[in-house]
Amino acid sequence: MSDAAPRLKGLLEQVLGAPLPVRIRAWDGSQAGPPDAPMLVVRHRRALRRLLWKPGELGLARAWVAGELEVEGDLYAVLELMAGLIWERDEDARTLAQALREPEVRAAVRGLVRMAGPALPPAPPREEARRRRAHLHTRRTDKRAISHHYDVGNDFYELVLGPSMVYSCAYWEAPEAEGGTLEDAQRDKLELVSRKLGLSAGQRLLDVGCGWGSMAIHAAREHGVNVVGITLSQEQAAYARKRVADEGLTDRVEIRVQDYRDVVDGPYDAISSIGMAEHVGAEQYLKYARNLYALLKPGGRLLNHQIARRPRRDESAYDVDEFIDAYVFPDGELAPIGTTVAQLERAGFEVRDVESIREHYALTLRRWVANLESGWAEAVRLTSPGRARVWRLYMAASALAFERNRIGVNQVLAVRTPESGAAGMPLRARTWND
Repeated sequence: MSDAAPRLKGLLEQVLGAPLPVRIRAWDGSQAGPPDAPMLVVRHRRALRRLLWKPGELGLARAWVAGELEVEGDLYAVLELMAGLIWERDEDARTLAQALREPEVRAAVRGLVRMAGPALPPAPPREEARRRRAHLHTRRTDKRAISHHYDVGNDFYELVLGPSMVYSCAYWEAPEAEGGTLEDAQRDKLELVSRKLGLSAGQRLLDVGCGWGSMAIHAAREHGVNVVGITLSQEQAAYARKRVADEGLTDRVEIRVQDYRDVVDGPYDAISSIGMAEHVGAEQYLKYARNLYALLKPGGRLLNHQIARRPRRDESAYDVDEFIDAYVFPDGELAPIGTTVAQLERAGFEVRDVESIREHYALTLRRWVANLESGWAEAVRLTSPGRARVWRLYMAASALAFERNRIGVNQVLAVRTPESGAAGMPLRARTWND
């Protein structure tokens, strides 16, 4: 068969109810679509079987991770063109079940079945996490989820993140086009957090989800703070401890492999939680907030740096992103910023400042993607072709999602305000930016 691409394009457009904005090259070498459009390469008809057995984002993700789908040219351009068909369906958009009521759509699906060939569903790529939705956010399942994402090799993260080894949104005083670098922006983010927390020598800081130790080291070295950093990742902890030793800070920084629910050695003067709360889960979030509140002394501050999603008209209809859940952050959940603020207040905190840094994360992710692409052969050697493809897709798609305001990221500064009401906060807002 030498006409696979034109047939495939026509059938997919019937199912989607919209023209495909990309050019397709099929496994037989045939091509179809706008001649000047980016190329989506379907390397194997097995990709169709994945889509038929698991329609939507997860089927596409499995084909991508397995190398059965590829993009020639600018990945961002293809994701932008396909976003309205796949990743940005409106709440009112027709579902597949609704589309299948239409005779022409059912006929198109039968045509895709014939093209895919008779076969059982392909096994998911080995990079896919085993998900058990029945028992979320226990100590065991959280540890397994964190290990899936973070214990893929410190060398791989060094390649992607660069020397700062900070895996959260940077703070760009100046974009790269104006002379800023990723390392500068990550340092500025750590300093911004430190200023918001009002860190000073001799204080105790708890860094929840400490990663590879960058915040703990910055706070101890630049502000003379005594830090306890906690993570569930053995690889992160080993790396962070070596960095602390190399900096000569072992008398001021302790790195533990510990669940936030098991920290009992308060009170702390300040708590930083940077890119960790997304792993907590909606059902556990109030408990998370109350635990941190109990660990702070009166007047102590919490800086909660967290990704947020847009609210839905019907919040009960929210589902986690299938691709992210299966391949990136198992069991991760996003909440609207209003929900997060409300939960912190329910726990007893006084919320003093909320700063959106959404555009900063898009800049950060594009820099991580560039690092990955420039070191592609090494990234594949350090992990696997499938794992490298997971990271490239998720970071590029996330950059576009932040740019389009589909998701955001916020720093929430909250205080355990004493009964006297003396919160110890500056009278003028955001003096930390001076």
